[in-house]
Amino acid sequence: MKPSLQLKLSQHLALTPQLQQSIKLLQLSTLELNQEIEKVLLENPMIERDEPEAELGSSRIEAPGPVAQAGSEAAQEREQEQARESEREREPDRDFDLGSEGGDWQGSGSGQRDDDDDSDFQEIQASVPSLRDHLDSQIALTPLSDRDRAMVRFMIEALDDDGYLSQTLEELLPLLPPEIEVDLDDLTIALRQIQSLDPSGIGATTVSECLALQLRPLPPSRERELALALVAEHLELLAARDFLKLKRALRCNDDELREAHTLILGLNPKPGARFSQSDVRYVVPDVVVRKVRNTWVVNLNPDAMPRLRINQLYAQILRDNRGASGSLSSHLQEARWLIKNVQQRFDTIQRVSQAIVDRQRQFFDYGDVAMRPLTLREIAEQLELHESTVSRVTTQKYMATPRGIFEFKHFFGSHVATDSGGAASSTAIRALIRQLVAAEDKKKPLSDARIAELLGLQGIVVARRTIAKYRESLDIPPVSLRKSI
Repeated sequence: MKPSLQLKLSQHLALTPQLQQSIKLLQLSTLELNQEIEKVLLENPMIERDEPEAELGSSRIEAPGPVAQAGSEAAQEREQEQARESEREREPDRDFDLGSEGGDWQGSGSGQRDDDDDSDFQEIQASVPSLRDHLDSQIALTPLSDRDRAMVRFMIEALDDDGYLSQTLEELLPLLPPEIEVDLDDLTIALRQIQSLDPSGIGATTVSECLALQLRPLPPSRERELALALVAEHLELLAARDFLKLKRALRCNDDELREAHTLILGLNPKPGARFSQSDVRYVVPDVVVRKVRNTWVVNLNPDAMPRLRINQLYAQILRDNRGASGSLSSHLQEARWLIKNVQQRFDTIQRVSQAIVDRQRQFFDYGDVAMRPLTLREIAEQLELHESTVSRVTTQKYMATPRGIFEFKHFFGSHVATDSGGAASSTAIRALIRQLVAAEDKKKPLSDARIAELLGLQGIVVARRTIAKYRESLDIPPVSLRKSI
């Protein structure tokens, strides 16, 4: 063994930092892109947003001398204006009436607004009270002793988000301090108090009890009586839509059972759900599709495109001091890369989306039933891009169309053979299934096998198992659960 030198030739793929950033930006959603840009804006002083408010924050310096002096004067004027505004903010509004010393401020300073000043109103969101807040506000108006009110509030805290009491009273009793001397009867009374509150059905331990709590306050009638019997004893038969056994058990006819069933369908099995805070996600489409002279055209959405530019103030400093600041030079190069890559990202998105629209123009004219099979490879070959690039472009990117907002991937799908030797898109088949189910006789709904037969009559060969899979993806219940009286 001895040390030696060896030469070896090999090939490997090296991605430049610019190319790495381009790939990264391409796969980001609009929200993620803006978050990434905000991060760069905080770290790199050489880049800024090209927006009206940014015009006041930077000086466009092209050459040293008078232009630079004008930028300095503008900065001084802005500082003076900000000082004057701060001084005005420290002064009390003239419309306020202080009254006596220590009195409340009254007047139009905060109570009146200009008609044109509606910016703040656009930012105000309605505050939705929680279920516990809603119940507590009712308990506060109920004549109860402090001890009883405390027990009721303890029971309210035990409710889940749907308004159900998921724990038994026996499980809740040990959680109370022993010195309060509370027994099961006390908790039962507190629970009954909760069940008398709004919304109706709150505080139930089962779905059957929840529905019964909503039915009992209704005026006495034959359908109410049947509905109470249904939810108390025959809820499983009702869920299975076994109407023949139900009519036999309840000794009623079709009309009476239908009216009782309709009454139950109007109830809310989750009375507390409307108070839960839902996380609403808003989608900003990347492109907008419009029909121009019988041609579907794709345009980039300006609201989704961040406008960036080089900060000319720092760029001028760098030009005046060439070679003096390596950090600024590096930041300038990174800023140029980012601006170029962001522009390239949107150019690629527009190219891919236009190719998709050209392939799926029948969909835009006629809807889902006209969707044709399409793969990522077809678009990649047409645009001379790599298939992975098209995959990145179509992930978390959205298209606003006259038929709604769709993710790019909505226009891609597998195909099913037809008798004529062609192919039908899985999206089109799902649309046909939805149409067939919507038009079926509710007393004799279509089975999966029958739907497959009807599609076969249209030349589309689909197995029953495939029909079942597509039906489940559309949230369409099986035939036994679609049957009505």
